[in-house]
Amino acid sequence: MAEQSLPVVDEGASAKESPSSREGISRRALLGTAGATGLVLGAAGGAVGYASAPAAATPLTSVGSDEVMFHGKHQPGITEGLQARGHLVAFDLAAGAGRKEASALLRRWSQTARRLMAGEASGSGDTDVARDAGPSSLTLTFGFGHSFFARTGLEKQRPVALDPLPDFSSDQLDKARSNGDLWVQIGADDALVAFHALRAIQKDAGSAAKVRWQMNGFNRTPGATAHPMTARNLMGQLDGTRNPKPGEPDFDQRVFVSESGTPAWMANGSYAVVRRIRMLLDDWEKLSLGSQEAVIGRRKANGAALSGGTETTAMDLEKTDAKGNLAVPINAHARITRPDQNGGAAILRRPFSYHDGIDADGAPDAGLLFVCWQADPLRGFVPLQRKLDRGDALSQYIRHESSGLFAVPGGAAEGEYVGQGLLEG
Repeated sequence: MAEQSLPVVDEGASAKESPSSREGISRRALLGTAGATGLVLGAAGGAVGYASAPAAATPLTSVGSDEVMFHGKHQPGITEGLQARGHLVAFDLAAGAGRKEASALLRRWSQTARRLMAGEASGSGDTDVARDAGPSSLTLTFGFGHSFFARTGLEKQRPVALDPLPDFSSDQLDKARSNGDLWVQIGADDALVAFHALRAIQKDAGSAAKVRWQMNGFNRTPGATAHPMTARNLMGQLDGTRNPKPGEPDFDQRVFVSESGTPAWMANGSYAVVRRIRMLLDDWEKLSLGSQEAVIGRRKANGAALSGGTETTAMDLEKTDAKGNLAVPINAHARITRPDQNGGAAILRRPFSYHDGIDADGAPDAGLLFVCWQADPLRGFVPLQRKLDRGDALSQYIRHESSGLFAVPGGAAEGEYVGQGLLEG
């Protein structure tokens, strides 16, 4: 959906929920009326692959008991399924704060994240906002911006892949809502659980860092559809059909920095491109259904390519209609974003939708909090965005309003904190 960096509705997509991420009840006994049942939302657009069959029915009350582990090879919030509620927040280190203060902050944040993701109180000063809820698939993910390294005297450890993104023709970026020294992604399947984590992280920052910007998003709630399916964005399109899927031979190579990669502290980490992309919904909704489908290159109802088949049928780029016109227009978003049209470039999209009210002219301030993951932005996001910049039909219906690029190190081992290899290396 986004040209430059917008939602790559077709190919760079929103990963679907992993079959294992919703199985059973991971922590807590069921709450509420016995027998209350519903279906787990599998392909809500998370980072795990397309569900080949509907997930087993599970009680609706199990949504709160789902738990994601904090410690692991990779940080949480990258390969898990899309969550119903999210907060993206960037911090700048306070004047005079440096490496020592940053290290103490990441230690505090990691300890808080571990507790909250286990469904526990954040600490002695817990606000009790989420007292009655379980973990609700809460994840907290931490990253470093380009400016962080100069602020902490770690310029020599700054990855080349973290060089600033190039300018794109449709950018109308607000610098005050872009970049930042530190970045935190929070997601959960319950709004109060997500807000509770946000407040805890903000309080933990103390005098070491201050909020630079914050954005709030949402996705479909688990259990809201009768069977697992790809998520829809605010344009009504299925968004995430061709997202790379864990288990594919080249998934790790595309998404994560190798253990032998450089710098060493980024082993098993990834790079997140974050963009606030406004959808010009008043203009979009004036288009006929056929015109909307031509812009995207897929059927709105089921996500099938205009060349025929189902959502997962490979797109036939050469197929023509009775008049000899290409079935999938040459400037269709789904055609332009295909990896085989971009030297194999692919990204793992894991976005949130947003709605921040109505402008003075009555237009909705709504769109996509675009988050994509890759082992190297210069081989992932950048070539795709450049291609979209040169003629994506979707570009006239979106506007890129903020941007950030963050180095997200690998997961923390037991007894360690996120970024310890960088800050204490």
